[in-house]
Amino acid sequence: MNYRYNIFEINYKKLNLQRIKLTKIRKDMEEKNQVEKKVILSGIQPSGKLHIGHLTGAIKNWVKLQQEYECFYTIVDLHAITVKQNPAELRRRTLETAALFIACGVNPEISTLFIQSFVPEHTQLAWVLNCFTGMGECSRMTQFKDKSAAHSENINIGLFSYPVLMAADILLYQTDLVPVGEDQKQHLELTRNLAQRFNFHYSDTFKIPEPYIEKVGARVMSLQEPSKKMSKSDDNDKATIFLSDTDEEIKSKIKRAVTDSDSVVKMSNEKMGISNLMTLYHIAKNMSFDDIEKEFAGKGYGVFKSAVADAVADYIRPVREKYLDLMNNKKYLEELLTAGAEKARKRAFKTLRKVYKKIGFVQF
Repeated sequence: MNYRYNIFEINYKKLNLQRIKLTKIRKDMEEKNQVEKKVILSGIQPSGKLHIGHLTGAIKNWVKLQQEYECFYTIVDLHAITVKQNPAELRRRTLETAALFIACGVNPEISTLFIQSFVPEHTQLAWVLNCFTGMGECSRMTQFKDKSAAHSENINIGLFSYPVLMAADILLYQTDLVPVGEDQKQHLELTRNLAQRFNFHYSDTFKIPEPYIEKVGARVMSLQEPSKKMSKSDDNDKATIFLSDTDEEIKSKIKRAVTDSDSVVKMSNEKMGISNLMTLYHIAKNMSFDDIEKEFAGKGYGVFKSAVADAVADYIRPVREKYLDLMNNKKYLEELLTAGAEKARKRAFKTLRKVYKKIGFVQF
């Protein structure tokens, strides 16, 4: 009897060990799959209200990317202060930008959403990288030249070394891919050069990031000057459809939008104003331009503008409602951002510790 009991006990223990082993293998596989996901990092400055162009040009792509990649999305408030900011307004816009990210579909449970200044490793790594960057490399940056011309009263060192902080943003998270527009390609190239330079002197430390060429979304132009891109910093408030605009504000802006002298709804380089409104209708209704032309053939601009106004208001409304809900529950929003920053810091600290060790800083 004792012998049988011992055999049963031994078999049970073996079975239990196998179960533990299988659980560990499954856990290791899940972790491996997570690690193997390529890392993407992107961010937006809280220097103004987000508009419909941000949604269609960047954030919609972010929402898709978070299903396939490990995504770090950040509100880059450190970059924003290269231009003088009103402190209360900067705080408000930082939270508004975070709330709009979530309202547009960025999921903080899947992606890491955080405020840049919550993660001090960004500035710590930026200082180290500053010591590897030549004066000529920063002075050649087109954006530095443009912004220096636009803000000649405030040409500061932060503006000069802005691309180095951007390099730190990217390299901290061992980023594989960076969504870049035309104006950021030069900055990414500097990031790659700095990573290669550091790796050459101190052995492999940073991944060399590659540009992620996003699917080009519909390009939204100013409602008042359709030859220019819609901008959050436009002096004319009527030129931009903000994601926080009310239905009435959206409809009023579209009905007052610049068109041209005739009344034909047609996509054409010669009809920039009406083509821009067609783009907005295409975004809101997911219709082809040919179908839009057929729908409004012979109906005139009055009917078309009313239809565009209603469609865009309907399209923006769910985003605005979720945004307002988050802004009315700031404690919850702050909790999400704090959790995101803690997650970001874990990854950032690993990279910074490695860098500090390699360059010779004392560590305990």
